[in-house]
Amino acid sequence: MVRTLLVDLIVFGSLSGFSGFLLIRMAGASRSVGPPLIAVPRGGFAVTVEMTNLLKFEPHEVTIQAGQTVVWKNKSFLAHTVTADPDLAANQDDVLLPEGADAFNSLLIDPNESWSRSFPVPGRYRYYCIPHEATGMVGEVVVKPR
Repeated sequence: MVRTLLVDLIVFGSLSGFSGFLLIRMAGASRSVGPPLIAVPRGGFAVTVEMTNLLKFEPHEVTIQAGQTVVWKNKSFLAHTVTADPDLAANQDDVLLPEGADAFNSLLIDPNESWSRSFPVPGRYRYYCIPHEATGMVGEVVVKPR
């Protein structure tokens, strides 16, 4: 049996704060189930950071190129956030943004859910989990210029 693979490529200039998403839709010969969608940031995924039951971001520090995206996956049974906002931090040492970079807050990420963010501005970002900041749940993203 031969299956036909259909691939549609759609490029967006900006989508929900991310610049340049490439949406790929793939469908087999059977159309009874809707085709899956995969959203790939134009700069590409760089790394995945896991949020753990030990109240840690693993790995603690990642390095990417400007324009790439980090994906945070909640592998914990608790909800977490990925936040780099000085206005929300209990301890100002837990947040660091390079000049020209916007603050960010994922809001609560439930267990087994993910959240991603692209980093167009080079520099060092220090972020924290709002509910677990006091336990030291802090991570860093180092963004190198392209």
